[in-house]
Amino acid sequence: MSLADTIFALASGAGRAGIAVIRLSGPSSGAALQSLSGADLPQPRQATRTSFQDPDNNMSTLDDGLALWFPAPASFTGEDVVELHIHGGPAVIEAILSALSTVEGLRPAEAGEFSRRAFENDKFDLTAAEGLADLIDAETEAQRRQAQRQSRGELGRLYDSWRLRLIRAQALSEADIDFSDEDIPDDLLGEAQAIAIDIDKEIAAHLDDARRGERLRSGLYVAIVGPPNAGKSSLLNRLAKRDAAIVSDIAGTTRDVIDVHLDLGGYPLIVCDTAGLREARDSIESEGVRRARERAGDADMKLAVFDATELGAENGLDPLTLGLIDAGTLVVLNKADVVMGPLPETINARPAIPLSAKTGIGFDALLVALQDAAADRMWGESSGLTRQRHRVGLTACRQSLQRASTAGEAELMGEDLRLASRELGRITGRVDVEDLLDVIFSEFCIGK
Repeated sequence: MSLADTIFALASGAGRAGIAVIRLSGPSSGAALQSLSGADLPQPRQATRTSFQDPDNNMSTLDDGLALWFPAPASFTGEDVVELHIHGGPAVIEAILSALSTVEGLRPAEAGEFSRRAFENDKFDLTAAEGLADLIDAETEAQRRQAQRQSRGELGRLYDSWRLRLIRAQALSEADIDFSDEDIPDDLLGEAQAIAIDIDKEIAAHLDDARRGERLRSGLYVAIVGPPNAGKSSLLNRLAKRDAAIVSDIAGTTRDVIDVHLDLGGYPLIVCDTAGLREARDSIESEGVRRARERAGDADMKLAVFDATELGAENGLDPLTLGLIDAGTLVVLNKADVVMGPLPETINARPAIPLSAKTGIGFDALLVALQDAAADRMWGESSGLTRQRHRVGLTACRQSLQRASTAGEAELMGEDLRLASRELGRITGRVDVEDLLDVIFSEFCIGK
């Protein structure tokens, strides 16, 4: 990538549409617009009706649309930017892109190159760039809210505030070294240590989030577990509102794990149906049971589904499923519509939800319980960690802060404070992040 190039790409979705947007960024953007329009540049930031023409074919008309001119630095990328709003037919889009490719100094953009140029020109930091990528990928309302907060720079401002305080602490330790013979305030090291201790506590609280932000970004993983014929597949189909899993009276129908993505009250859930837990009768079923146990162990939550008609049976409820119940489990007593008399309110000290996956009895109560559990396990209205990269950097920052807070020498303290500040700067992209840029911006689509 070279900032001297002028890049162009389709910035709207591919396929047929009423309107498509083609974006250009770089020093030749204005000249390219003049080449296609045969006219002077329009007024900045004003949509102007324009006839787009082919400069290599006697200025034959390609399309009528709108042109917008954003001179640097007041643009998304901080460079000269042009947007062409054209009709969204594939032939029109291809004609405009082909015409642009003949203009000297222009080349097609790579994935994420517009956003990377915005970062390079200090339009936002890396956390905001990651938030923008999440905003593009957001599928639920809660994901949108979290991504929008991060793309507005809330997370970056928090980390920068810590970094600025660390720079002050570093200055205090340096002053103790450089001006020890001068008339300076006493106990500069003590003040610097106090800053390090306070920030360490704040970062520790920030990290102690039960990975809510990461769960919200990727989705809460919910495993449906239970014995064969308890109604797990029927429950999955009712949650999915479609026949995602095969339902049969034959025990052991489900052999593999079936995942369904849900939007529940704005929270993203990945619900998986698993093989019935029992002593396997063949190698395929044995592998299915192994996978069921593995998914249950990896899941953020479990739905333990029991056949309510087994409550009065000689052997009672399935012991294998009972053994999986923990604080992250919702217990479901299925087939409640065919049980006479009251059902227990708790199973293994967990509230039990009576349900009929066949008729829908109790289904609304299960949805409320699921949504409440999802809201509790995902981030709320404050800025939270969304990526493992941030968590690793903050953990390394804390290690440096803890060394600084116990350092006996000003030189050692100053070095640890510098390292702590550097880790925060790497998260936001302030220092030494060249090795991260290709990875981060490759997540973006072409045109963004």
